[in-house]
This record gives sequence, C-alpha cells and structure tokens, in this order.
Amino acid sequence: MNSPLLDKSLDFATKIVLFYEEFSKSKKDTTIAKQLLRSATSVGANINEAIYGNSKADFISKLHISLKEVSESIYWLTLLKNTNLVIYNFEELLSLAEEIKRMLISSIKTAKDNNK
Repeated sequence: MNSPLLDKSLDFATKIVLFYEEFSKSKKDTTIAKQLLRSATSVGANINEAIYGNSKADFISKLHISLKEVSESIYWLTLLKNTNLVIYNFEELLSLAEEIKRMLISSIKTAKDNNK
C-alpha cells in the first residue's frame, strides 16, 4: 500500500533512531531521548495499524493515537533543543514532525467526514 503518511512516519522514526544512537554516545542522561524514541517510533506503528484496522472507528482511533504520539515527540524534541544537551539539527526533525501532525489532523478530519 502506498501511503505518504506512513512513508513520512517511517522516515521520522528512522531519523529519531539515528538521533538516539548518536545522543546515547554522548554519555549524558538519556531519559528524555528514550521518551522521544518511544513516542516517535509509535507514530508509524499506529498509522500502520490504522491502515489495517478492522473498522472506520478503529482507523480513526489509531490515527488519534498517532496524533498524540507525534505531539508528544514534538514536546520532547523541543525540550532537547532548549536544553542544549547535544548539538543537533532539531529544526529538521521538528519540521518533519509538524508535517506529520498536519497530515494526521487532515486524515482524521477526512475520515470523520466520510463516516457521517
């Protein structure tokens, strides 16, 4: 199945995994980075579940979970950026996360409108 949303979320998760690997080498506390890793990789997993869900309600529910997870990821990325614990291109990651967030909001709205 060709899904731009799923492709973007996989790209996001991949970039976060690579960020986490680099950050963990810094020997700094990884608590925040682990939270980011969990939320960011969950986005695509839930989108994938939504695509293969068993009902429209299940589809919408999984997309809502993805929306919550990408919003949480934005929080953790912003916190990491603000703390300056590591020098990294957070703007690229934040931009991608915001794009996914917009796509999710649009997909949820469309799914709800088509469900009426």
